[in-house]
Formats: sequence, structure tokens, C-alpha cells
Amino acid sequence: MGKKRIVTKGGEDTSQIAEKITAVSQKGLAHKTLEKGRVYIRASYNNTQLIFTDESGNVICWASSGSLGFKGPKKATPYAASKVAEILMEKISKLGVKSVDVYIEGVGGGRQSALYTLATKGLNIEMIKDITPVPHNGPKPVNLRRV
Repeated sequence: MGKKRIVTKGGEDTSQIAEKITAVSQKGLAHKTLEKGRVYIRASYNNTQLIFTDESGNVICWASSGSLGFKGPKKATPYAASKVAEILMEKISKLGVKSVDVYIEGVGGGRQSALYTLATKGLNIEMIKDITPVPHNGPKPVNLRRV
């Protein structure tokens, strides 16, 4: 079959186009500098998502185990959560972030490992808060059967 050739109009090389795409995708992150932010860890039974926001709650960047290529039940593993945290740290290290507040939601397996990875990568964690919704009264009991 041979190699496939990509022909572009204007005579640009494909490697130059790839460099332009990465420069444009990281252009939004380059001009912002933050000292402090928030990290939301959403760990469910099916996936693990990490979202980085500024102090007012505006999303700056995010990463999830599904976006890294993990599929099926592997998305909710602690290993996948640690890899997601590493990718998020690479993204926010360019912003100059020194300290974060961490909000954890969910009951998945990636809760602890994502938090541990953030701490070991040199991020100063000032606060950890669990925001998992918990019902106060539970579900409605089943009615008795009448014969």
C-alpha cells in the first residue's frame, strides 16, 4: 500500500501545520497567570474527571480518563486517575499555579489516587472538601402488600 501523502495548498509542510495547531490550542493558556485556583475531582464508577478553575469558578482546563484513551472499566481505576492528574498538572504548570483548593465529588476508585498525585507533583493543597451529595432521609420505603 505504501505511505499516504498529504498534499496541502500553499506548499506548507505537514509538520509546520501540526506546530501551528498546537500553538493555537495552547494560546489561550499562555497569556493567563494564576497564583491560586480550584481543582474539582469527579470520580464515578465509570470515569474520573479533573477540572481546574480560577477563584471565581471559570473553567481553565480539564482532563478525564476517557480523553486519555482509557476505555471501558479501566477508566475508573486508580491508575487512570493518577494519569489524569499528571496531565492536568502539565497543563496548569504553564500558568504558574502555586496552591489550589480541592473539591472531591463521587465514590469512584480514583478519588484518593488523583489527590495523592496532585500532592506529590508539588502542588500546595490548602483545602480538601468532599462535595458528594448525600440524601438526608433516604429513599421512600416500599409499601406493604395487601392481600
